[in-house]
Formats: sequence, C-alpha cells, structure tokens
Amino acid sequence: MRGRFSADFWCLWSVGLVGAVVRWLETVVVGVVVYRETNSPFLVSLVTMLRLLPMGLLGVFFGAVVERFDRRLMLAAMMGLLALTSGVLAIVAALGALQVWHLAVGALVNGIGWLSDNPLRRTMMGDSVGRERMPVAMAFDIVAQNVSRMIGPALGGLVLVTAGIEGAFLLSAGLYLAAVAATLAVRRPTAPALRMEPVLARVREGLAAVASDRRLAAILAVTVVFNLFGWPFTSMIPVIGRDELALGPQGVGLLTSIDGLGAFAGAILLAWRLAPRWHAAAYVGGVALYQLALIAFALAPGVMPASLALLLTGLAGAAFSTLQATLVYLAAPHEMRARIMGVLSVCIGTGPLGFLWLGWLADRIGAPEATAVTGALGLVMLLALWPLWRKI
Repeated sequence: MRGRFSADFWCLWSVGLVGAVVRWLETVVVGVVVYRETNSPFLVSLVTMLRLLPMGLLGVFFGAVVERFDRRLMLAAMMGLLALTSGVLAIVAALGALQVWHLAVGALVNGIGWLSDNPLRRTMMGDSVGRERMPVAMAFDIVAQNVSRMIGPALGGLVLVTAGIEGAFLLSAGLYLAAVAATLAVRRPTAPALRMEPVLARVREGLAAVASDRRLAAILAVTVVFNLFGWPFTSMIPVIGRDELALGPQGVGLLTSIDGLGAFAGAILLAWRLAPRWHAAAYVGGVALYQLALIAFALAPGVMPASLALLLTGLAGAAFSTLQATLVYLAAPHEMRARIMGVLSVCIGTGPLGFLWLGWLADRIGAPEATAVTGALGLVMLLALWPLWRKI
C-alpha cells in the first residue's frame, strides 16, 4: 500500500490521523466532563459545536488566505497552536482550576486548527497524488479518520478514568507535537500563488465559481444537510449513553468507538471497490442511510441495538466522508482548489446551527426524541433537494 503514494502523502495522512484521534478523544472527555458538571445536554452540544464555529465564520476567507503562504509551514503552525492549547488546559486542570468556560475556549481554538484541514492538508494531499488517484487517496485518509473514531473515544474514556482530564489534555499535546514533526517532514514545495489579488476579491471569485457550477452547488448542498441534521447527533451519544443506556465514561467511550468501527470497515471497502460511476449514489445514499441509522440509535431500547445502529452510521458516514472532499477537489478548477475547499469548510461549519438546535430541543423533549426528530428532518431536506443533487 505504501508504494502507491509518496512519502509526502503518508506524512500528511499521519497528520490527519493524529488530529482526528485527538479530536475524538477530546470530544468524549469534554462531553463527559461538561455533562457531569452541568447536567445540561444543551451545554454539551454547545461546547461540541464550538469546534465547528470557525469553519462557518472563517472557512471561505482562510481558503483564500492560504494561497498567499507556504501551506506546509501554515499547517505546522496550526498543529503547534493546538499543542499549546492542550498543554495549557492540562496545566489548568492539574491546578484544580478548570471550568466549563476553559473547555469552551479550548474547543473554539481546536476548531481554528480543524479549519485548516481541507484548504491546507487535504489540498496538499491531493496535489501529492494527482487527480486520478485522489479518490483512492481520500479513501485511505478516511480509513485513518475512522481508525481514530475507534481509538480516540475508547482512549478518551480510559484516560479520563485513569489519569483524569489533565492526563487527557497532556496526551493530546504530545500527539499534536508529533503532528508538527510529520508536517515539517513534507518535502514537496508549496509556494504561494503568483497572483496576489486582495483576499476579498479571491473570496468573491471562489463563491462565484461555486454559484455557476450546478455540480459543485449540489455537492455542497448535501454537505450542509449532513452537517445540520446528521453529524450533530454525535454530541448526544454521551447523554443517551449515560441516561438511557446506564453507561459510565469507559462505556460511553466504547459505544462511541463503534461508529468508528463501522466507518473503518466502510472506508476499506470503498478504497477497494468504489468506481467513479458510483460516486454520486454513494455520496447521497450515504447521507440518507446515516439519517435513518441515527434515528434507530436514538430509539434503541438497549446497548446492543444502539451499537448496531452506530455501526450502520459509521458505514454510511464513510461513503459520505470519502466522497465529500473528493468530489469538491475533482470538480473545482485547479487554480481555485484552496478557495473552494475553503467554501467546503464553510458548509461543514454550518454544523454549529445543528448542534444548537439539537441541544435546545434535547433540553425540552429529551435527547432521544430530539435526535430522532432531527434525523427525520434531515431526510425531509434531502428529499426536497432532489432536483439539485441528481445533477452530481
């Protein structure tokens, strides 16, 4: 497998793996701690959604800005910022001064780092392998992301029990430093663009390209549906796991990791068998199946049915995740890829609205009911967008 891609690809792949492991580790740790301290599903959802807020607010500008700089150094700087943030939180926790607002600020900074993934890391990754091999490369990247969804949550629950939240953040800081080293090992030059138009002009040009291309618009519309009505349900896994399924921190971590197990299997299958003619069907069908599976999880009567439903969300989510960035990368003009990948980040960044909605509704009617209602709304929206996404 290694021989198919360059060393630069594998360095960037490892950066993605490390970042995703830490993201899931901290999602479980922070979710459990915030719910323990506040007993509020809304605040759990609010803190979780802060990781997405920078994408929605800054994604399109970030995509235009990175074209002016060496992407390798910018990615290393982002990983360094995340290492510093986790280190500071570990110190604050060790001093016994950690409060929920500290975790909220940490989640927001983490979101700034996550903002760099599409316009920096994945764009660099695509450039290192070429258009023809981008779908397979992205499938391998999704394999890494979903390995992290098995390792991260289980590791988070284990570290929280054995070393406390300060131990979890200290581990995060060390992993991010390893990502800095992997980024700096990339050899391919990433010189700034020769044309240096103002950032706002670049932003307008990128948005106009999306608006004039029905295929790009359709791909991004499906992304918005998933991030508004699908993915936010992950913030309710700790709540449903504790209140409905009577699980402790380790149990919640293991339950969350099952979604990653399904996604890992799905990504391996896609890397092996997915052909270009199935791209659109796998992308849209993955979102539809994901919505159905999260409804099944919300209404599951016990741990085993809930686990099976999460296995299915993982399988379905793998199809969506593999093809989301792939389809945008392939459809975007070469000179605008970073900018349009930035627009993709904005669409992913609509997720905070979904997290806010789901948390607000869960406080009023309960986490299982709110999750099921949100999943059903996602199916309705996907059906309403049929005239658009059938053009993919």
